[in-house]
Amino acid sequence: MFDIKEIYLPKDLAEALAMAEAHREAVVVAGGTDVLIKVREGKLAYCDLLSIHGLSELKGIEENANGDLLIGPLNSFRDLEEHPLIARHIPILAQAAATVGGPQIRVMGTVGGNVANGVTSADTASTLHVLEAKLLLQSAASQRLLPLGEFYIGPGKTARQPGEILTKIIIRGAAYADSGGCYIKYAMREAMDIATLGCALLVKPDKSGQHIAQMRIAFGVAAPVPTRCPKTEAELAGVSIGEAVQRIAGLARAEINPRDSWRASKEFREHIAGVLAERALVRAWQQALERRPS
Repeated sequence: MFDIKEIYLPKDLAEALAMAEAHREAVVVAGGTDVLIKVREGKLAYCDLLSIHGLSELKGIEENANGDLLIGPLNSFRDLEEHPLIARHIPILAQAAATVGGPQIRVMGTVGGNVANGVTSADTASTLHVLEAKLLLQSAASQRLLPLGEFYIGPGKTARQPGEILTKIIIRGAAYADSGGCYIKYAMREAMDIATLGCALLVKPDKSGQHIAQMRIAFGVAAPVPTRCPKTEAELAGVSIGEAVQRIAGLARAEINPRDSWRASKEFREHIAGVLAERALVRAWQQALERRPS
């Protein structure tokens, strides 16, 4: 039994944007795997819901002439796992999607909902962070393109304004070209558990295949919001892969700011962050070399 005051069911995106403007207090719901749980628990009891679940305009994954990937927010985690464009260009995102919940959740839950909820434990959020994703936010009157790093403003809080709907996730071709990636999730259970800590890493070797040309690393549950480690990235640019593997754990631990919780202590999360960073770098580097044209 769900205590819902009103549910709005637009037939297309234009109507959804009009409804979002007319009912600015309504909670946007896609797959419902997070929102409906909050309704059932009483956190959103007797709220209005605006369901965008059936809007075909917000589905699909495309590649434009520049090699940019345009991802609809209503793609499920299973869609990300299985789509050939994701597998070809950014398998790190498929890897992250595969760690979410169980099979039922991955069929129903959406990448847009995972991002828009604003939680630091979202598995796709840190991954999209290293891919330097941009979010297209639309309202009935305007639209704006916001870097994912600017979307999160606090625990469970985002920069999305009342009346706005996330309508596209954009990943530039230049952000993933000639790179390998890895996402590793540490949780108390091996399956169907939220992350105690998550680490996403994308690395681009130089032409020699011996040094790092560029690296980006981000963590979930290592700060109030999904967070990049720019100092670590800058320190390891131009460094040999052997030296980088030796140094990355200490650099990453010094830059993050996890908290104590019933799931894990701050000290434990710091320890795990270093271990995951080192493993992710080794795996991402190997993938980058394997994906190089022969």
